[in-house]
Amino acid sequence: MHRLRTTVVRLRPIAAPQTAKSQSQARLAAVGGALRTFQPMRSYTASVSAEPFLNGTSSNYVEEMYYAWLENPRSVHKSWDIFFRNANAGAPPGAAYQSPPPLGGAALGLANAQAMVGVQPNVEKLVEDHLAVQSLVRAYQIRGHHVAQLDPLGIMAAIDPGPPPSDIITSNDKLDLSGYKERLYDLTAEEFYGLDESDLDKVFRLPTTTFIGGSESTLPLREIIQRLEMAYCQSIGVEFMFINDLEQCQWIRQKFERPGIMQFTLEEKRTLLARMVRSTRFEEFLQRKWSSEKRFGLEGCESLIPALKTIIDKSSMNGVESIIMGMPHRGRLNVLANVIRKELDQIFCQFDSKLEAADEGSGDVKYHLGMWHRRINRVTDRNITLSLMANPSHLEAVDPVVQGKTKAEQFYCGDTEGNRVMSILLHGDAAFAGQGVVYETFHLSDLPSYTTHGTIHVVVNNQIGFTTDPRVARSSSYPTDVAKVVNAPIFHVNADDPEAVMYVCNVAAEWRATFHKDVVVDLVCYRRNGHNEMDEPMFTQPLMYKQIKKQKGVLQKYAEKLIAEGAVTRQEYEEEIAKYDKICEEAHTRSKDEKILHIKHWLDSPWPVCVCFFKMDGQPKSMTSPSTGLTEEELGHIGHIASSVPVEDFTIHGGLSRILKGRAAMVGQRVCDWALGEYMAFGSLLKEGTHIRLSGQDVERGTFSHRHHVLHDQNVDKRICIPMNHIAPNQAPYTVCNSSLSEYGVLGFELGFAMASPNALVLWEAQFGDFHNTAQCIIDQFICPGQAKWVRQNGIVLLLPHGMEGMGPEHSSARPERFLQMCNEDPDAYPKFSAEEFAVRQLYDCNWIIVNCSTPANYFHVLRRQILQPFRKPLIVFTPKSLLRHPDAKSNFDDMLTGTHFQRLIPDSGPVCEKPDGVKRIVFCTGKVYYELTRERKNRGMDNTVAIARIEQLSPFPFDQVKVETDRYPNADLVWCQEEHKNQGYYDYVKPRLRTTVDRTRPVRYAGRGPAAAPATGNKAAHLVELQRFLDTAFNLDAFTGQS
Repeated sequence: MHRLRTTVVRLRPIAAPQTAKSQSQARLAAVGGALRTFQPMRSYTASVSAEPFLNGTSSNYVEEMYYAWLENPRSVHKSWDIFFRNANAGAPPGAAYQSPPPLGGAALGLANAQAMVGVQPNVEKLVEDHLAVQSLVRAYQIRGHHVAQLDPLGIMAAIDPGPPPSDIITSNDKLDLSGYKERLYDLTAEEFYGLDESDLDKVFRLPTTTFIGGSESTLPLREIIQRLEMAYCQSIGVEFMFINDLEQCQWIRQKFERPGIMQFTLEEKRTLLARMVRSTRFEEFLQRKWSSEKRFGLEGCESLIPALKTIIDKSSMNGVESIIMGMPHRGRLNVLANVIRKELDQIFCQFDSKLEAADEGSGDVKYHLGMWHRRINRVTDRNITLSLMANPSHLEAVDPVVQGKTKAEQFYCGDTEGNRVMSILLHGDAAFAGQGVVYETFHLSDLPSYTTHGTIHVVVNNQIGFTTDPRVARSSSYPTDVAKVVNAPIFHVNADDPEAVMYVCNVAAEWRATFHKDVVVDLVCYRRNGHNEMDEPMFTQPLMYKQIKKQKGVLQKYAEKLIAEGAVTRQEYEEEIAKYDKICEEAHTRSKDEKILHIKHWLDSPWPVCVCFFKMDGQPKSMTSPSTGLTEEELGHIGHIASSVPVEDFTIHGGLSRILKGRAAMVGQRVCDWALGEYMAFGSLLKEGTHIRLSGQDVERGTFSHRHHVLHDQNVDKRICIPMNHIAPNQAPYTVCNSSLSEYGVLGFELGFAMASPNALVLWEAQFGDFHNTAQCIIDQFICPGQAKWVRQNGIVLLLPHGMEGMGPEHSSARPERFLQMCNEDPDAYPKFSAEEFAVRQLYDCNWIIVNCSTPANYFHVLRRQILQPFRKPLIVFTPKSLLRHPDAKSNFDDMLTGTHFQRLIPDSGPVCEKPDGVKRIVFCTGKVYYELTRERKNRGMDNTVAIARIEQLSPFPFDQVKVETDRYPNADLVWCQEEHKNQGYYDYVKPRLRTTVDRTRPVRYAGRGPAAAPATGNKAAHLVELQRFLDTAFNLDAFTGQS
């Protein structure tokens, strides 16, 4: 940048005294075999009034030509001689050609040099004026959006509270001589970059960084200003000069600067009017029929509908076949009706409070529902699939979910560049600026395993939050400033100018198709009603809503404009309105015949292979889960891959070599640890054709350095090997990817990815289990109730490292109590299923599955069951930390062979089985604490009197298997033991279910840490004291004597 700024200084003419001095002190210098007698002097202290228009390479060249010409005009090409002479004479570029007069001699004499010095001020003025024009052009490109006419209400302070830039002439100023002197004087301290009133009709050569000239290379200053005003200060404001790619900046300049570029055919205008009619009349129809219903209508931003349809039309023209959309509640019904083309009668049914819901689950309010539809695009005559994702009231939460589903569809159809599948995200202005997940989602946009190759963001900019003004809702000038972090261009547009909206959306779609980058369209509009139709906005924004009440509707304004132009007649306009009104009335009549609401009619993500998965009535084709075991040969083969490097000349780390040798030794001994058990599950599913995607922070190696699914060559940068992709010739691909340091955005992304197909195992692993709480919105609003609200199954897997190991309050607990609290199972009712279907029926009825496995074999089985079971449910796995390398936490291949299954409960198989009547206590537990209990029992010699049973599947609760255990030991008291604190962990969940199992005939005692606010102590010694205390309680047979 320093070089750019000094280029102009170098080209500034040398003052007369300096020239004379340089002539007297000239020394000979050999330059290309010639003699140079002029030694230039440079002044770096001169002010630079503007950015230069030359790059570094060009400046060197022009500088050499200029100094060579000063020494000898004959030493440069004739064209340079003419240029510098005309410039010296004050002639503007583009003047008539004049042949240079013949000059003699090899060098200038002193007299000629003195004559030359006399005209130096003209050269300096010429360069300064052209630089001033360049600065003027640049000022409009950078700051023109600040004074563009963006606000339909004319209250600019609501959009940008800052003052307009002083170096831009707004279009409200008349470009006449009388009004310019004072205006130009006030623009800048240097009087408008040194330009004044006399320069308005002077012709200037246009810089290469503007396209306002069209086919002309020179324009008068007056025309330059007028064209810049038309390009940057009308209904469109363009923010793009922060983009650090010259090609992209030039592309945008062409799209907005070329004269006459925003022209529309008669047919395009008529289509636009028809779309405005549908958008406006739909809202008016709902208001007439259901005036007291909340619907979050689109009034004030009716141009959103033609905006979206324009994006879809242009994208379809560019080859896009599927578009996934996410949006908040405002305008959702209108988008469903007029963009997705949901049947109007089904929309109107949602307003009938008397209709009974046919589907199981809670359902959701009408302005949260989604929809999937495949239809012919009428403009391109091509098939297009549109999917609007269902979402909760939590604004922007759906953003990463949409991106994940988009990525999945691109993956499954082999669309590696995003040419066939794309996403559109709609936002509100307050949420776009205020919600952090927007930033997280943007930062996924260019990551290799997360990019969707460009998203079009459309902001419905109401200029207000619920009741909050922008001045207290954000610190930035615009709500869209967050998009600058990924160099996304931002197109602000006045939503009351439908043609400008249509043009901007066309450009946005072209940008995405050209550069595969994100782009933002900011529809500056207003909200005619309050936050909803029942809300009174005058309480908090009285002046704004006084203006809104006076505001003429955009449909009326645009119709009057077209009628005045002669594009349509008033009769044609009224007929278009009548035609759509009739469509709405007929749909309303049909809706009265409906008796039942079908939530499944609003499914946003139907599976492409659902015919193979469900029967016609939506029930699973089977209610049995096959064996999840493998043959000995398969286990051996996958174990061999896991313990080798299947790529030649690949150097791995020495420590990793020892790990792989250890794996090979385990395979030889027919045992596996946690990492190898996971490898067996993944490898077998891949071999069977199931795609696996594992995502999260540091998952490639594993937080605890146990996984190592990606090997790195120690000698070649960025050379990697993924052995899992070498299992079999026709296997499914394995994707393992370290994510950005985000939980909310990444978990939402993986949830969306899992929606696209049931034949994929999609896993998200938290770096530590407690980190999931920054993604709590995705868990609470999507994963837990998703099927109940929106009738969509999802098989996503959450791996949450959990365990009390003296590492402090953080990184200890994955907060299992939170997940268990949200289970939909009745703790007081024993399930009435047949023994054959008990386990599968429980799984089918639950909202999610929660497990805490204590063996690698059970972890292996539960991962395989997730795919082999005949339906999909979210799976929450509390994974271990110390057990990853615990010598006892290993499984024999016999526990993983064909015919074996996941064990919901692992009973005690020790000496207690020989004399069950003599067992005094049965301790139920889950997870890592089992190993501490068995060690303590052995140390106390109580193997015959205390049984320990592991509940591996917490939800749904294995009532049937727990009953078998309690019946086996009729004389034993029941104890639940956990390492978590009493008000945390599993106790409050397990206790009522244990009581139900034994029909409340025996009490359930507690052995564990006492209640606490923090999940764990930060003191290692205190941790060990607490551990020993609850172990003492668990094995003291008199500990509960006297308790009721």
